Amino acid sequence: MTEAMGLPPTLRAFVAEKLIESLDAPESPPLSAKWRKEVRRRCAEVDRGSIKLRDADAVFAKAYASLA
Repeated sequence: MTEAMGLPPTLRAFVAEKLIESLDAPESPPLSAKWRKEVRRRCAEVDRGSIKLRDADAVFAKAYASLA
């Protein structure tokens, strides 16, 4: 764990992604190369601060409200 915490943020994010994937249902197919590339791109945007993150509760509330 100490060794993992010493990794740069992007590598820690990659390790975290793999750990979370390992918790998913074993029947789930692995991410395609295209999706892995997209995840890495989005993580890099977050790391750079080049995108504005939104609160998930607010996003879902707005989505549910649009269904009513």
